[in-house]
Amino acid sequence: KVYFTTHIDELPWAKPFTHENQLLVTRRLPRVKLYRWINPKDNRMIEGILHYPPGKFGHKNLPLFILIHGGPSDATAAEGWLVLEPDYRGSTGDSDQFLNDISGQLLSRPRSDIRAGVDSLVNDGIADSTRLDIGGYSFGGALTNWLITQTTCFNGALSRAGAVQQIFMWGTTDLPAFGIPLMCGLPWDVPEIYEKESIMNNLNTAKTPTLIGTGTNDIRVSADQSYMFERGLTYLGVSVKLLVFLDEGHTHSNNPWHGKMKAREELKWLAKYAHLPPLKTEDLV
Repeated sequence: KVYFTTHIDELPWAKPFTHENQLLVTRRLPRVKLYRWINPKDNRMIEGILHYPPGKFGHKNLPLFILIHGGPSDATAAEGWLVLEPDYRGSTGDSDQFLNDISGQLLSRPRSDIRAGVDSLVNDGIADSTRLDIGGYSFGGALTNWLITQTTCFNGALSRAGAVQQIFMWGTTDLPAFGIPLMCGLPWDVPEIYEKESIMNNLNTAKTPTLIGTGTNDIRVSADQSYMFERGLTYLGVSVKLLVFLDEGHTHSNNPWHGKMKAREELKWLAKYAHLPPLKTEDLV
């Protein structure tokens, strides 16, 4: 929709002069709410955004999808999930200490924050413990990979451009210097940290059906990381599917059709393993 105003100070009162999306005017959309919880390991308060499905704001015992860095959040919420976007340690928007608290604990510390949020939502009666799913992109993909090796509580997982081996990640990424302070040094200085924060040595504990996505031209998180992950899950007999998008880089923005395909396949994967009933018509209008 395009709006018109004569002065920037009058923007809140701008008048629309196009009406191309009348469906969105009449259709209920997901509603959001701030949610806070405590990580019991160190009593740190963590925040997140909840996206409620249309017509379900404030409802209890909802199926939960944890979206760790990525999107689109409303697409999943519109299909019936309560979506949690956690602001775990290592994220921006809080403080320098909050950002740097993951040094030497690149995945293990934010994993603890996220898992505490899931437990809190279940304990508060907001989320249904039998209908939990998880997914993320880039760092969120790596955290998804980590979490499914730590628990079997998730029915399905989505991993897009997620690393599985940190030494390999340092050697192939276009930002090698970025991870050095987070890992407390170079691979040959602190090999034990690089190994501890990689999932390949613990992959045999993974049981969650996982949809993996990558781009062949990704120089941030090499497609080889996704290839290794898919091969490992296949050898373990875990249900897995790999989507490879030709000529796509890390931002997945080369071909708009690929973005649509990605979202479509992810929603199909979640629906397959969550067995959600469709939203009622009265919830949408």
